[in-house]
Amino acid sequence: MMSLAAVQSVPTNNVAVRGGASSGQPVVQEQTAGTPAHGAHPRLETRALSVRYGGGAVGVADITMPVHANRVTALIGPSGCGKTTYLRALNRMHDLTPGAHVSGQVLLDGEDIYGPGVDPIVVRRRIGMVFQKPSPFPTMSIYDNVVAGLKLVGVRKRSVLDGVAERSLRQAGLWDEVKDRLKTGGRDLSGGQQQRLSIARALAVEPDVLLMDEPTSSLDPKSTGHIEELMVELKKEVTLVIVTHNMQQAARLSDYTAFFYLGALIELGPTSRIFEAPAEERTAEYISGRFG
Repeated sequence: MMSLAAVQSVPTNNVAVRGGASSGQPVVQEQTAGTPAHGAHPRLETRALSVRYGGGAVGVADITMPVHANRVTALIGPSGCGKTTYLRALNRMHDLTPGAHVSGQVLLDGEDIYGPGVDPIVVRRRIGMVFQKPSPFPTMSIYDNVVAGLKLVGVRKRSVLDGVAERSLRQAGLWDEVKDRLKTGGRDLSGGQQQRLSIARALAVEPDVLLMDEPTSSLDPKSTGHIEELMVELKKEVTLVIVTHNMQQAARLSDYTAFFYLGALIELGPTSRIFEAPAEERTAEYISGRFG
């Protein structure tokens, strides 16, 4: 396992319930089928995670939840409820936000990414991120966009870069569409292709976890379909956490769903249960469209 403290070269239905409305804690239900063996740690886990901004504004407060390996966890809730704030805390993106303060723990394979001596660059290689709007580097070719992260850490061997570029573009479902024009600009692609290029760039450094902040919200239905199919395939190799306002998308794609409201985690559980029999009234009201 790669240490978080130093940059290394990149290698090419039983239910337990904790908390509840009466306890003042979020309802957290975990299904044992398809999750790590009893006693194993989740791939990613937050403990009492809070994010506050200058002036005392609270983004999220006291969030404790697991994220299981090779599963899709969807974060849902109305605008401004803390979903993206929480997501950005999972790979130290708030380090780049003036006035932001993060407390609590984010554990990756049991190691706190906010711990002393942890290198945020290594954190962001192991926990990659894809943003709402496609973000290819505007002055770079398709090829250079994909391998930019490898070059940043000193990988220069052409055969290695070529292999990673092809592998990552194949993983992103883009290789067949661009293999004959790798030297053209990333901005020359369609919106959906640009988003898949952004995903390929994130995959090139072989992350353990991939965070996706509304990755299809600006795309047409066909491109959205491509990205959703991609996510289903990717979870075989990578743990995924997605923010989405699309309830149908969450229901289709995710294995677990977490409902956020006013900066708090209200309920977490297997997606089928959250959508069919939520334990919290606020969850039921949001999913049914009564607010949000």
